Amino acid sequence: MVSARVPGSRHRNHCPCCLWSLHVDKTSGDRASDCGGRMEPISVWVQPNGEWALVHRCVSCRGLRSNRIAGDDNEFVLMSLASRPMALPPFPLEPLARSRTDNNEQ
Repeated sequence: MVSARVPGSRHRNHCPCCLWSLHVDKTSGDRASDCGGRMEPISVWVQPNGEWALVHRCVSCRGLRSNRIAGDDNEFVLMSLASRPMALPPFPLEPLARSRTDNNEQ
């Protein structure tokens, strides 16, 4: 059971354990989307006010949505999402290491 009432959010839109959601909103809280697909948590970002938000991608329509985290969200899963770019960089790191070595030798 997941409570709709949660600290840090006006309306629950994702599971606090796995952070997955359903594509039910067109705009936050309106429940007006016809898609209904599962929303995979793919990243986190920090809003200008310092608050963290989740980025979800719908596995059905591929739409992206941003949703603020909730007070009872799994911290381990949040940190895993936040560290994913460092663990799996989108480019090879070897050229950076060679460049640094080359610069230190000069």
